[in-house]
Amino acid sequence: MSKIDELVDLMKNKEKKEAEKPKNILLWVLAIIGAVTAIAGIAYAVYRYFTPDYLEDFEDDFDDDFDDYFEDDEEPAKE
Repeated sequence: MSKIDELVDLMKNKEKKEAEKPKNILLWVLAIIGAVTAIAGIAYAVYRYFTPDYLEDFEDDFDDDFDDYFEDDEEPAKE
């Protein structure tokens, strides 16, 4: 009887290992996707930190020109 019990135990262990494989594969795939996402997020944050803000300079120039345009059109009030 002990041989039969051993065979039954081996079959049960084999079934358990086969059932665990898809979970392990899914876990690895999710881990890789998470790592790639984290690296991409860090790279984007570093890029945004080191890239100068050209729009700020453009808006300053535009505001100055806009103010000058209206100052030229104004006429002094006549009393």
